[in-house]
Amino acid sequence: MNALAATSRNFKQAAKLLGLDSKLEKSLLIPFREIKVECTIPKDDGTLASYVGFRVQHDNARGPMKGGIRYHHEVDPDEVNALAQLMTWKTAVANIPYGGAKGGIGCSPGDLSISELERLTRVFTQKIHDLIGIHTDVPAPDMGTNAQTMAWILDEYSKFHGYSPAVVTGKPVDLGGSLGRDAATGRGVLFATEALLAEHGKGIAGQRFVIQGFGNVGSWAAQLITEAGGKVIAISDVTGAVKNTNGIDIAKLMKHSAENRGIKGFDGGDAVDPTSLLTEECDVLIPAALGGVINKDNADAIKAKYIIEAANHPTDPEADEILAKKGVLILPDILANSGGVTVSYFEWVQNIQGFMWDEEKVNRELKTYMTRAFRDTKEMCRSHHCDLRMGAFTLGVNRVARATVLRGWEA
Repeated sequence: MNALAATSRNFKQAAKLLGLDSKLEKSLLIPFREIKVECTIPKDDGTLASYVGFRVQHDNARGPMKGGIRYHHEVDPDEVNALAQLMTWKTAVANIPYGGAKGGIGCSPGDLSISELERLTRVFTQKIHDLIGIHTDVPAPDMGTNAQTMAWILDEYSKFHGYSPAVVTGKPVDLGGSLGRDAATGRGVLFATEALLAEHGKGIAGQRFVIQGFGNVGSWAAQLITEAGGKVIAISDVTGAVKNTNGIDIAKLMKHSAENRGIKGFDGGDAVDPTSLLTEECDVLIPAALGGVINKDNADAIKAKYIIEAANHPTDPEADEILAKKGVLILPDILANSGGVTVSYFEWVQNIQGFMWDEEKVNRELKTYMTRAFRDTKEMCRSHHCDLRMGAFTLGVNRVARATVLRGWEA
């Protein structure tokens, strides 16, 4: 089941639990605006190349729209639509004053030079500058984009609108980026995991963790979990997987991964088949890579007691049902990985105030938001007698629905 079908299914289930009016339910699903632009740039060799860029702005009932921009060769409009919608519910669960958006350019960033990427980013910004903005739509980095991409967007946007650091988040710190933004999603995963384990009288210390994915989120989560006394016993990335039942030395693995562009060949553990990683014996499983990795084929073999969805949509709905029967608790993506967008919000707030925070304050506020989001989700679970995924979805959908009705949506 693809991301759009799964998100829509979760939304419909939540709407049913909440008893939403059918007209309201329909209007909440329809995106506010979909933008598609042709970006033509001269390549370094003098030839012209054209790329399709787009932005889906899903909902702005609770505030400006917020979401990443990805540079990827197969940017599928359906998927972008699903991710924009997911951002609407995610920002509502975190209780930050945003709606959802998502965008991207269909290109292979690895095949473009830095100067070609810069030209492409600037042309894209020129085409959408009057449709994004501090109080309209605030982009952020996603797959294939980074802080440098945001710096180019900021510069190009500012040519039209004056210096506007708050128009994008995930910027370099020198241009108004927030301290603690880099680690934010991984740190949020740690706080969410702490909150879930605390419900069951446990802490991070002494638990065995398996992490799929060693990119930004996976590597930070591994580091922070280890610092908190947890034992990371297996990790994989695109190059391979490593297992060490006594706990992997994460600092050593980080160094190896940076030097060898991946964890393959790491000597601090045994190399294992990456496909078997999800079914390793452990307490907590953290998928932090791609969507759809836990499906009906492998769900039954999973031995973890808790699954923390650091990736977007890693668990198929069919797998959800199998795991629920086994008593596995799943902390859903719209709660577990919302640390990134929460600190993006802090960055935006700091830019608007023109007053920057120290890292300690950023992390302290993040913990407050993540813990509160978990508590609010549990409250919805109790009142609607549902699992954590539906608890989070009903919480998010309810907040957006209430804002929509209060603003007067039928006029």
